[in-house]
Amino acid sequence: MLMANLNGLRVHYTDQGDPDGPALVFANSLGTDLRLWDQVLPLLPAGLRIIRYDKRGHGLTEVTPGPYKMGTLVADLEGLLDHLKVRDCLLVGLSIGGMIAQGLAVKRMDLVRAMVLSNTGAKIGTADMWDERIAAVRAGGIEALADAIMQRWFSAPFHQTDAFHAWRNMLVRQPLEGYAGCSAAISGTDFYTPTSGLRLPALGIAGSEDGSTPPDLVRETIDLIPGSKFELIRGAGHLPCVENPEDYARILTGFIRDTGHV
Repeated sequence: MLMANLNGLRVHYTDQGDPDGPALVFANSLGTDLRLWDQVLPLLPAGLRIIRYDKRGHGLTEVTPGPYKMGTLVADLEGLLDHLKVRDCLLVGLSIGGMIAQGLAVKRMDLVRAMVLSNTGAKIGTADMWDERIAAVRAGGIEALADAIMQRWFSAPFHQTDAFHAWRNMLVRQPLEGYAGCSAAISGTDFYTPTSGLRLPALGIAGSEDGSTPPDLVRETIDLIPGSKFELIRGAGHLPCVENPEDYARILTGFIRDTGHV
């Protein structure tokens, strides 16, 4: 297990593949840890340096008292990449990970040369919606919202699989303070203006059955970046890298090659 001490926050991460290869960095969603990408990684081209991490309050990364600001979460990833001496990475962010990716690309163009915004938005939901979710989690734990979240995360057929129960367990076992803290960060974020100023290769990926960040939201967000591309994975919900890792890896590999990143 690798831990980086970033200004007193111990961040859990993995650093795999070719240490001298171009960096491919993954930022995962609210309520998941870096295992989100497990099924995709074996399907990607050789020669990449692949970095994953658990964001603040998730997985094996330390939990700090909430609420969190999006700028704090962006600074955490910035600090990790500086710690690992990464420059010019291809950054893949899903859900809140996609918001962190937008924020980092705006702040540090030296770190990000290309970006995948997966199942995310420049703004997700409303402050009232997030306030209600945070209050419900604090009153009844993540378990109180788990079934509703699973409906948004996965298509109906996936609910009948054994794997579905593993992902539900992952969700409810995340630290409550981390989940609530990151929810507050999403609530306070509107990246429409800063993201519209980005000029870099960018790809949007959406799931046709996504109840959290519907395809229209993903398309609207990625269209803010001139020259960007958009891909829809049919039959998948909010986590298409879990439901359909083959299509996800195919789309990601195409973007990696199109941008000359391998």
